[in-house]
Amino acid sequence: MKSIVVLASGNGSNFEAIVKKFREWKLNVDVKELITDNKDAYVIKRAKKLKVPVGVLDFHGFNSRKEYNATLLSHLERLSPSLIVLAGYMRILPAFIVRRFERKIVNIHPSLLPAFRGLNAIERAYKSGVKYTGITIHYVDEGVDTGEIIEQRCIRIENGESLSHLEKRIHRLEHYYYPRVLRMLLTNHF
Repeated sequence: MKSIVVLASGNGSNFEAIVKKFREWKLNVDVKELITDNKDAYVIKRAKKLKVPVGVLDFHGFNSRKEYNATLLSHLERLSPSLIVLAGYMRILPAFIVRRFERKIVNIHPSLLPAFRGLNAIERAYKSGVKYTGITIHYVDEGVDTGEIIEQRCIRIENGESLSHLEKRIHRLEHYYYPRVLRMLLTNHF
């Protein structure tokens, strides 16, 4: 059976969308665990509600980034997922984890990469004056939002649109397309 592990740091709306869609589709894919680096993340409540096991590797409970990353690698190796899914995970994975799970780590980013890599992409796109933005689903490599693009979806920024309205539209795109792209990668069915 194929399996995924989801890494998330915050609210967890993409995590919830993925789990619910996989269950709705009755996919033969096990969501083995949610791993979070933030003991206070709301995604933990979502995971418990959805009865998905939670692994809390609270970053602030480690003596160093090196110790945290070594523990994360060990945890991921123990779970041995088919795919590692980043869903609002706010840490850059070190090269040794990326290499160990090459082409098995997928991320979603709220812009049309290569534009607006990194943090606050929706706000930066909104303030920049560009007419279009969107989402990018990509493999994770050793750079920041530089991995091979799997799928992109574009939307026009409406005249007079508020930032909060644009954020809601971006999140709707994410919640629709991320589960579908993951399904394609796991089952070759789109």
